[in-house]
Amino acid sequence: MAKQRQRLSRDTIVGCAVTLADAEGLDAVTIRRLAQENGVTPMAMYWHFNDKESLLDALAEHLLDNVVLPEPTDEPWDVQLRAILAAILAALRPHPAFAGLAMRRVLAAESGLLLAERTLGLLAEAGLEPRRAAEVATFLLCSVITLVASDPEGVAEPSEEKLRRKQADMQALSPARYPHVIAAAPDLVECRSGEGFFTHNLDLLVHGVRASR
Repeated sequence: MAKQRQRLSRDTIVGCAVTLADAEGLDAVTIRRLAQENGVTPMAMYWHFNDKESLLDALAEHLLDNVVLPEPTDEPWDVQLRAILAAILAALRPHPAFAGLAMRRVLAAESGLLLAERTLGLLAEAGLEPRRAAEVATFLLCSVITLVASDPEGVAEPSEEKLRRKQADMQALSPARYPHVIAAAPDLVECRSGEGFFTHNLDLLVHGVRASR
């Protein structure tokens, strides 16, 4: 058993959990399934994780550890904040199935605390008092997670027939009640550009913080 524990490291289990979650979703990540994937008994897993909650905490820390936090610069606070949001996005984007787990360890893991400290510091520089800064920082992280979860590249592209039918359905709506939906119908049915989607929405988040001071 000691030899088995040495071979099956914590990092190996977390790496396997990441691969499994990316491929099949977070529900597929269980102690039993990971034991099967690694050719060990479930009891061998408990040398590293007490339960699934501790395993999910490890996945959350994996996400936060992968955030390459930009070094502080002399640039304005909003430019630096935009760079931090982009770094969070880059770390979470490959893992939409469990990106939301980052919230559970951001104030517990060292990497999460460093991220929070930098973000709160920039918001303080922007003139936000601590309570408001905490609210905005939480909103920003939740927003980036939502962007990752709604990544256009992660959605199967519908057929041309489905797109035409969807557009026709919208254009058949009442012009008096839905004039803007009808006018935007061609754009609403088109798949959005992945990079443009993220770039525009990160800018929108930062502009929103700047405007709300």
